[in-house]
Amino acid sequence: MPLTHAAKTAVMTITPATETWSAITLRNVLLLDAALTAINGVVFVAGAAALDGLLGPSTWIVLALGAFMLVYAALAWWLAQQRPVSRLAVALIADGNLTWAIVSVAVVAYGWLGLTTAGTVWTFVQAGLVSAFAVLQIIAVRRAGRENS
Repeated sequence: MPLTHAAKTAVMTITPATETWSAITLRNVLLLDAALTAINGVVFVAGAAALDGLLGPSTWIVLALGAFMLVYAALAWWLAQQRPVSRLAVALIADGNLTWAIVSVAVVAYGWLGLTTAGTVWTFVQAGLVSAFAVLQIIAVRRAGRENS
């Protein structure tokens, strides 16, 4: 039986959303987190001297944050390569991301690190992005739990 125009439209409208949600897997959220964190880490390490004036913290703090991001990115990438990807590991990464976001807001709220206006804006932007990763990771953990039960 052929689909009516309304049914075809509904299928075409629903399919992309379904495909988007199916892409939220333990592996994919770790790989995306690792990639963006690695890029940020490289920028912080390579540009530490220039970023300290722009963002506010000293060069060594920017360098230390960049190095931490690179280690974190390597860990997230390594976890994504495991077969199967550990739900517990992804949940711990999500907890770490939420902690990073909370500490970022505290840094701004308490005036730690002497952030400039650009540093304050960047801190809020990255806190939002890290929170979004945590949410995606939590969704992936829950979906993986439902699929395995």
